[in-house]
Amino acid sequence: MCGIWALFGSDECLSVQCLSAMKIAHRGPDAFRFENVNGFTNCCFGFHRLAVVDQLYGMQPIRVKKFPYLWLCYNGEIYNFKQLQKQFGFDYQTLVDGEVILHLYNRGGIEQTASMLDGVFAFILLDTANRKVFLARDTYGVRPLFKVLTDDGFLGVCSEAKGLINLKHSTSLCSKVEPFLPGHYEVLDLKPSGKVASVELVKFHSCKDEPLHVACDTVEALPSAGFDIDTVKSNIRILFENAVRKRLMAHRRIGCLLSGGLDSSLVAAVLLKLMKEININYPLQTFAIGMENSPDLLAARKVAAHIGSEHHEVILNTEEGIQAIEEVIFSLETYDITTIRASIGMYLVSKYIRKKTDSVVIFSGEGSDELTQGYIYFHKAPSPEEGAEESERLLKELYLFDVLRADRTTAAHGLELRVPFLDHRFTSYYLSLPAELRIPKNGIEKYLLRLSFEDSNLLPKEILWRPKEAFSDGIASVKKSWFSILQDYIDQQVDDLLLEKAAEKYPFNPPKTKESYYYRQIFEKHYPGRSSWLPHYWMPRWVKATDPSARTLKHYKSATQE
Repeated sequence: MCGIWALFGSDECLSVQCLSAMKIAHRGPDAFRFENVNGFTNCCFGFHRLAVVDQLYGMQPIRVKKFPYLWLCYNGEIYNFKQLQKQFGFDYQTLVDGEVILHLYNRGGIEQTASMLDGVFAFILLDTANRKVFLARDTYGVRPLFKVLTDDGFLGVCSEAKGLINLKHSTSLCSKVEPFLPGHYEVLDLKPSGKVASVELVKFHSCKDEPLHVACDTVEALPSAGFDIDTVKSNIRILFENAVRKRLMAHRRIGCLLSGGLDSSLVAAVLLKLMKEININYPLQTFAIGMENSPDLLAARKVAAHIGSEHHEVILNTEEGIQAIEEVIFSLETYDITTIRASIGMYLVSKYIRKKTDSVVIFSGEGSDELTQGYIYFHKAPSPEEGAEESERLLKELYLFDVLRADRTTAAHGLELRVPFLDHRFTSYYLSLPAELRIPKNGIEKYLLRLSFEDSNLLPKEILWRPKEAFSDGIASVKKSWFSILQDYIDQQVDDLLLEKAAEKYPFNPPKTKESYYYRQIFEKHYPGRSSWLPHYWMPRWVKATDPSARTLKHYKSATQE
């Protein structure tokens, strides 16, 4: 995890512009570099480094003697860089996994480069010999990337939007800062003036398609094909374990977020098992946050005792959570209701990890709910096919919601997040299964995933079959959920009259509740006029929901009242 920033064709003094690059310094607390491009006095790169691999030669932009005309700034981890080296005979000059991007590009161009990378990434690649700039982002947007491109060819690129919104330019940038789409690369021509012109934006990978880099995976071929249930369960276990194993690549201490729900518990259990197998000689630290005796804390305690991790509990008090709201919204760059609710706990537990421990590489369970139909409203899907379509829609929008939350809350404290459920190979296999296999069964969501690990003894049975609990709800008590605590506070902060006139003040995505109005006010304070960054609020489908919390749904109420 790090922060990348680049400008091409700046009209303003670069020493003034680089102040914007400091807005993302939290993403790389270990080192910073600002470098001009030879021959282009108005083009430059900025880089904030979190040193996770190759402590000596890991600074960026990466340049190697073999390709003096290539400049690379990237944020991410490429898990198959050694396999690609073996397959193509690449001669690496550093231990940095991202160096493979230069060799792949030299060998086969940008299309092959983006398609063959197994990992999470956002990168800016400059080819001064051919006068090209390339931008690319991984399939699910696990690593963030924003850009601004003006009509006269000034390009700014950054890991977070806050590094672009205050750039100086002769024309207005106000409405043009936007997220770069996941699973895409863009080709731009670099003119002698340093300005650029977009040539094409190409989608190189779709979540349902088996990735091209399967040939360079540690599990080359699954032992058996077909959709009989035993084969499917075995393949799910093999691919998930492989997803966790490849993410062990790190020179810094590994930890794991543990809410006590199915997803983070599975990640923690498999992670600890594999760490033992490869003789990592320190205990796995797991981290849970919640109010005293909240469901998440109690469940996480059980899991930690079962797997034998060094467990840390962060007790959340209401005042601390409420005080964090503004800094959380500033970090997130969104005003989505459920994203903010869930981010407060994750932000505070990340703060604890950074201050009180030496864990830096943090595993988490993001992506599972979208992939395995884990949200409670999936029980209401009209058909298996519609459930499958909704699952794919959620995966495509992860970069706006859960993946955004997971990145910003951890990056705000200089931590690097790893999310094995969003492994390209694992997700494409799961999505290839018949829709009927993937739906909730017997009133239980994620039934197939649970069933796949039932005989593994990785987790206690009551955890493996624990019903879905939203993170923002699970950290509070059963009697009073986190969202209702927030609403009680916000009711006192927002006047009824303000809410009545909300649609006039905020015509795009107008707030419908005092809570959403309160978040929107804070967002607009820091990012005025940028409401289009959120195309729509996250909300359950197929139910008449006015609030995104699972606790407002009938299915949840009936389950907790039994």
